[in-house]
Amino acid sequence: MKPENKDIRPEKKSIAAELDERVSGALYMILADYTGMDMPQTTELKKSLRASDASFNVVNNRLLNRALNGEVADLLKGQTAMIYGSGDVVEVAKIIKKFSAQNKTATVKGGYLEGKVITGDQVIELAKLPSKDVLRAMLLGTLQAPCSQLVGVLDQKVASLVYVLDAARAKKEEA
Repeated sequence: MKPENKDIRPEKKSIAAELDERVSGALYMILADYTGMDMPQTTELKKSLRASDASFNVVNNRLLNRALNGEVADLLKGQTAMIYGSGDVVEVAKIIKKFSAQNKTATVKGGYLEGKVITGDQVIELAKLPSKDVLRAMLLGTLQAPCSQLVGVLDQKVASLVYVLDAARAKKEEA
């Protein structure tokens, strides 16, 4: 009898359904190995992630593999924690990087971002990016630069015209 044909216990079905719902509703998912983390460290990480609209859950590798249709099967070895959410993935990556640097326990295995599988190194690279608000400010500054330069040039041309007219007026007054 194949494993797919076996009856799954009702509690496993509900866990699998809940996991499917979490995976489908998440913008990103980061998989980490939490070996060596104790309860206070886990609570600290969960609290800091909650501030960025992210959640931390320990998951069963087999159920997560089934929920993701086997796309990240090579990452699902050992103890796996799933960090997921719909907020800013860069902020979450920064929190994870800072936490793993301080505690030397959690290691990033990889993840899933907007439908694509990413490696642990790519998650760390995400942590190096500026936050979404900073990127928006940079974009706005880039978009406004040509307009402000045009205003400056036009203002300078009007000022030059005023200087020429003032010089002509002063010359006529002398004469």
